[in-house]
Amino acid sequence: MSKILVTSALPYINGVPHLGHMAGCLLPSDVYARFQRLMGNEVLYIGGTDEHGTTSEVGALKAGMDVQSYCDMYHERHAKIYQDFELSFDFFGRTSTPENKEATYHIFEQLDKNGYIKEKAVKQVYSIDDKMFLADRYITGTCPYCGYDKARGDQCENCTKVLEPTELIDARSTISGSTNLEVRETKHLFLDLPKLEGKLAEWVKTKEPFWPDVAYTIAQKWLKEGLQERCITRDLKWGFPVNKPGYEDKVFYVWFDAPIGYIGITKQWEALDKQNRRWQDWWMNPKEVRHVEFMGKDNVPYHSITFPATLLGTGEDWTQVDFLKGFSYLTYDGGKFSKSENRGVFAEDAVKEFPADYWRYWIMANSPESSDSSFTWDLFAGAVNKDLNGVLGNFVSRVLKMTSSKLGDKVPEGGEYGDLEKNLINTLQEKVNNYIRFMEQMEFRKALAELRAIWVEGNNYITVAEPWSVIKEDEARAKVILRACINLIRIFALLSAPIMPATSEKILQKFKVSLSEIKNFNVEKEVEFFKGGESFEIGDMPFERIAPEKVEEMKIKYGSSK
Repeated sequence: MSKILVTSALPYINGVPHLGHMAGCLLPSDVYARFQRLMGNEVLYIGGTDEHGTTSEVGALKAGMDVQSYCDMYHERHAKIYQDFELSFDFFGRTSTPENKEATYHIFEQLDKNGYIKEKAVKQVYSIDDKMFLADRYITGTCPYCGYDKARGDQCENCTKVLEPTELIDARSTISGSTNLEVRETKHLFLDLPKLEGKLAEWVKTKEPFWPDVAYTIAQKWLKEGLQERCITRDLKWGFPVNKPGYEDKVFYVWFDAPIGYIGITKQWEALDKQNRRWQDWWMNPKEVRHVEFMGKDNVPYHSITFPATLLGTGEDWTQVDFLKGFSYLTYDGGKFSKSENRGVFAEDAVKEFPADYWRYWIMANSPESSDSSFTWDLFAGAVNKDLNGVLGNFVSRVLKMTSSKLGDKVPEGGEYGDLEKNLINTLQEKVNNYIRFMEQMEFRKALAELRAIWVEGNNYITVAEPWSVIKEDEARAKVILRACINLIRIFALLSAPIMPATSEKILQKFKVSLSEIKNFNVEKEVEFFKGGESFEIGDMPFERIAPEKVEEMKIKYGSSK
C-alpha cells in the first residue's frame, strides 16, 4: 500500500464554482482519489476554500456583511456544492484558520532566517475614488506583453505572464471602473525567487518524465525567462498580519498563505480526526508519500514555481508535489462562463437540473487535458443518451428484466462458460488493463474511452449470444449467458465507481454487494463472482434520456447561443 496525498486548487471564497472549475481541478482530483482508494492505497484528499485578500473584503462590502460572516456563509455554500457533486474530500477546510496562520508564520520565519526575504520600497496603485489600495485582481488593463485588454494586475490569463499592477496599460479599478488611479510608494516584503532559482531549476528537472506538458512547459517558460522577486505582503486588513517588526499593519498576500493552506488544512484535519493521525506523516515525509496536485493552467505557475520555491527556501524536508496535472479551460459554447451575464452552468444549478453523475461522466469524458474543451447542451445530452442510457443503462435494465421474466429474480445457476465467454474475458481484460493504466497516468479522456468500450463489449456479447432466442431450446445455455451478463453488470459498476459513485452504488445495491478493490483486476475471476442463486432487484433504470425539448429549455435558461 502506498500513501498518496491528493490536492487541487483551492477555490476563492467569493462566488460559486461553475463547470469550468469542476473540470479544471476539483472533479479530476476526486476521480483520482476515489480510484486510488479502490486500488488499495492510503489516500488523503484535502480541499478547502481560499479566504483571504481583497476578493473577500470587496465581496463582503457589496453584501453588506462583515468579512468573517461572509466567508463563513460562502464556505458552507461551497461545501454543500461539493457534497452534491459527490466530491469525497477526507477533509474540506479553509485557509483563514489558526492552524494555517501557524503554518504560514513558521514557513515565513524560516525563509527570513535563511535570507530569502527582501524588503523593498514599491509603487502601488491607489484608487482615489475607491479610497483604497487596489489588490492585483482588482486592477485590469491591457497586457504589455500580448495586448490582451482584460489582463489582471497579477497575471494575464491570455499569455499566463505574471504581472505587476503598475505594468498594465490603461489600468482601471474593477470595483468601480474608475481610471482615477495614482501610484503611491510603500514598503513591502518579497520572496527572493532569483536567489532560489538554481535550487528550483534542479528540482523541476527531476519532474520532466512525470509532469504532463501543460505543467512542465509553463514551469520551464518561467525559468527560461528568469524569475523575479515576488511581493508577499499587502496593504489590507483581511489576512494574516505579518509577523515581522515594522510590518504589523500589513498582511500576507493571499498567494503566499493560500498554498500553505494545504498544510494548514491538514493540521485542521489532524485536530478533528479521531484516529490519532499526524499531519507531519503527510507533509514532512517525502520518501513515503506521493503528492499529486490538480490545477487549471492559470494556477500552474504558483504551484510549479512559487510554492515549491517557498518550501525549498525553508531548508526543511517538506513533501513537494510529485505530479502536477495541469488542465486547460472548459468553455461554454466556446466562450467564458459568466454569472452576471447569465451565461453558463454553475455547479449548484447543474445538480438541480440533472444528477451529479451525468455531469461527472461528461466532464471527465471531455476533460480539457491538452487543449480547451467546450460544453454545449447538445454534446451533453448526446453523451447521456448514447453512452449512459443507451450503452450502460440499457445493458443493466435489459439483462435484469430478461432474467427476471424468464428465470426469476435470482442469478441463474448451473453450466460452464464456453468459448464465447472466454473470448469475452480476454477482450475485456485487455481493455480493463488499459483503463487502469490510463487512470494511473491521469489520462482521463483515454480512460473514459476505455470504460465506454468495456460497456460496449457487454452489449456486443449479449447481441451475439442471443439469450432470448437460446432459452427457447436450451435453457441451461441461456442461464450461463445471463449469469455472465449479471457478473458483467457488477464489473461495470466497480470500474465506473470513481467517475459515477452514486450510480455504481445504486447498481451494486441491486445485488446487495459493496465496492471492492480493483488492484490486479482479474476479469476471469470477477466474471465468476456470482455463482448463481443470489437474489437481485430490477429497480429503476440507472439513467433517463434527455428529451430534445429539455435541451432547448436548458439553452434558453442558461444563455446558450447554440
